[in-house]
Amino acid sequence: MNAPQRDVTLRFLAEPQDVNFGGKVHGGAVMKWIDLAAYACAAGWSGRYCVTAYAGGIRFVAPIHVGSLVEVEAKVIYTGNSSIHIALEVNACDPKSLNRRLTTHCIVIMVAVDQNGQSESVPQWDPQTEADKKQHASAIKLMEMRKQIGEEMQIFVD
Repeated sequence: MNAPQRDVTLRFLAEPQDVNFGGKVHGGAVMKWIDLAAYACAAGWSGRYCVTAYAGGIRFVAPIHVGSLVEVEAKVIYTGNSSIHIALEVNACDPKSLNRRLTTHCIVIMVAVDQNGQSESVPQWDPQTEADKKQHASAIKLMEMRKQIGEEMQIFVD
């Protein structure tokens, strides 16, 4: 078996059909690209089909213009029994200059599932570098915060 792939980068050009009424790439298009990169990363890590369980902390830092070269970078920062926590960063630039700038970042949690939709175990990721260890610790803090937020959000779903 090949070693799991921890990260992936998708690259493409932002197209006219991705534009919103303000003339910039629509946030929904960016979120779709994030989901695609998260899936590719999770599948590469686990060797299994994965589904999105959570997407959060999304920050739209700067707009993306039509014709921009877009890079969506996804990287495993924590693994549970069946979950894979992925940090994503979206950068864009004019393809003629290649001066990349951060446009969006977030966290997505994917879950590996079998053909019946039941969760399956995934290979565990162990942080090696100091940067990895910081991201791993941050992922654990974010899990605790999501639990609190989930409890607070119950008022909107009852």
